Formats: sequence, C-alpha cells, structure tokens
Amino acid sequence: MSSSVNIRDYKLYKAVATLKKPIADATHTLHEISFLVLRLRLENGVVGESYLLSFQYSPNAIQGAFKDLLPLVKGYSVSDTGKVFQKMDEVSEYFGNSGINRWVQAAVNVAMWDAWGKCLGQPIAKLLGTSRDKCAIYGSGGWISYTPDELVEEVSNYVSRGFSAVKIKVGSPDWRRDLERLKIVRDAVGNKVNIMMDANQGMNLPAAIQLARAARDLDIFWFEEPVHHQDFDSYQALKQQTGISLAMGEREYDTLPLSQLLQRKAIDIWQPDLLRIGGVEAWRESAALAHSYHVPVLPHYYKDYDVPLVCSAPNGIGVESFDWIDPLIDNPMVIKDGFAYPHEQPGWGFNFIDDHLTEIVW
Repeated sequence: MSSSVNIRDYKLYKAVATLKKPIADATHTLHEISFLVLRLRLENGVVGESYLLSFQYSPNAIQGAFKDLLPLVKGYSVSDTGKVFQKMDEVSEYFGNSGINRWVQAAVNVAMWDAWGKCLGQPIAKLLGTSRDKCAIYGSGGWISYTPDELVEEVSNYVSRGFSAVKIKVGSPDWRRDLERLKIVRDAVGNKVNIMMDANQGMNLPAAIQLARAARDLDIFWFEEPVHHQDFDSYQALKQQTGISLAMGEREYDTLPLSQLLQRKAIDIWQPDLLRIGGVEAWRESAALAHSYHVPVLPHYYKDYDVPLVCSAPNGIGVESFDWIDPLIDNPMVIKDGFAYPHEQPGWGFNFIDDHLTEIVW
C-alpha cells in the first residue's frame, strides 16, 4: 500500500453543544453536552474525523487515554483498521480491554474509515454494501427532569417533523409517576406514533414489572434498560412475566451480554453503541450475532454513523435521533417523513465546523 495513505499525525478537539439547563434520566444528571473530536491526517493530506459523546464525565481520564494510545497509529495505512485495533488491544490488556481505552480504539477506527472513504471518493454506505437506502428514525429524549409541558413540547415537535416514534425516560422513584408521563405522551402524539420507554438501568425488577403491566394499554413498543445491564436473570423474568419487548446493548463493550440474553430469550432489540463496542467491525460483528437469532439491531445515539451501518445490516431496523451535533457540523443528516438517509459525500459525509472546536494540547 502506498505510503501516501499512511497516518502522519493527529489532533484532538473538544466541542460543546448548547444546553439551556441540566437534564436528567433515572441515573444521571447532565450539566454539559460535549464531544471529543479526533482528526487523523494522512501523508496525502486527507483528514479522517470521528467524535465521541463525552458529557462532563472524566475529562482527564478520556483525554489521557487518547494521549497514551494515539501515538501508536502513526505510520499505519488507513486501511489497517484491524491491525491498529489489535495493537491497541495488546497495549490496553493490562488495565483491561473494556472501558475507557475501548472508546479511543473506536474513535480511531471510525476516523480511519472516514479517511479511507475520502481516499476512495466513496461514502461509507457504499463501502459497506447496502440492504436498504434509508432507515426509520425515532426521536429521543423525554428526560425525567422535564415538566409535563416540556415533555409534550418535545414529543409534539418530533411528530410535527414527521417522526413516527418517540422515546421517553422512566425510572422515577415511584413508577406511578412514569405511568402518568407515558399517558401524557400518548395523549399528545396519538395512537399512530410508537412510544418507547428507557429506564437507563434505574429500576428494580418489581417496579419494572409493575410499570410494564400498568402501561400495557398504552401500547409501549419496547422497554429499554429497565434494570442493571448485567442482571440477565431479571431481564428473563421481566420478559416471562410481562411479555413486553426488551431492548439493551448501549453499555456493552463486547458481545458476551448479548449472548447471555439471547440464550435466555430475554432481548428483542439489540442496541450497540459504536464507540463502546469498538468501532465498525465490532458493531457489525454484534449485529451479525443478533441476526443469527433473528433479533433486529437499532443502535444507540450516533445517527450520522449508525444510518449507513444500519442500512448495511439485514437486521437493521432504525436509529436514534438527538439533534445535539447538528448545529456543529457542516452537513446535517437528511431526515424526512420518519426516515433517515445516509450521507452521500465521501467517508461519513460530515465534519465538525472548525469554529466550534477547541484543540486539546497535552
């Protein structure tokens, strides 16, 4: 491979989205919507970019992981995604291959794919192959910290923009409050819009069973992360006792939890997070495992990356939408009538605008 497509250097930046006031789910209060943006520059001048959602959490730790691992990428061909991943795995093994270093591995992987697509002049969607040309998209949010008026305003806005599904947070100290909020949303969006609920692991099994049973008449599409993501027996019990569809996967760094839930017939939607699971190849590996059990994949958060991935997977059924990065990038994704369309430009098809970036200098 020509040295012109070898990685020459890199830079890391921070970007921050507007947040009018803190928002909260059942287990977290978010004071900042921030991102780390990685740029890899090749010898031929092409720049591959990726980003990860960081919020306010452990800024020194995640930046330190980048500082430790990024020097390893220099000199590799941009197509050597597997080799770079394996090298970082070797270096990270002592402190563990799951966790904060995995985020860096994934960010490098995603940026390499972006640069490789740009070198070839092709969008990622075409490089991966397509099973469909668009995919369903749902509006996410519904934070527990919202007032009823704020909740109605958000879900109504999604519906007015053509979304046919919305997801709201549950996991209040009293599940009855969650039920009332779900009723408010159902009244606001009508019967033709799907409603999903996400507890962010914030409930115990008895409360989750009570809520699932009480919400049956509201036609809830799925129940996401009702309990701790490694409490596999509770997922099985909840499924057996209520029959509600269960979704899980955003917390996982490998496919072991998916295997456990598949064996228990306790998962209906697999939701890999591209940056936690390890990047493009790891994401596709997990989707293939889910497909072998006829379980659909609908990933967590990263819509601008996930749409081409979902469109490449035979069991891909949709993506999650937040608007947080849209004002910060040069080419927001096309969303129309409840569907999202892959970017048509080379690579992932978008880049962060320089004016929104602050370089991190070590």
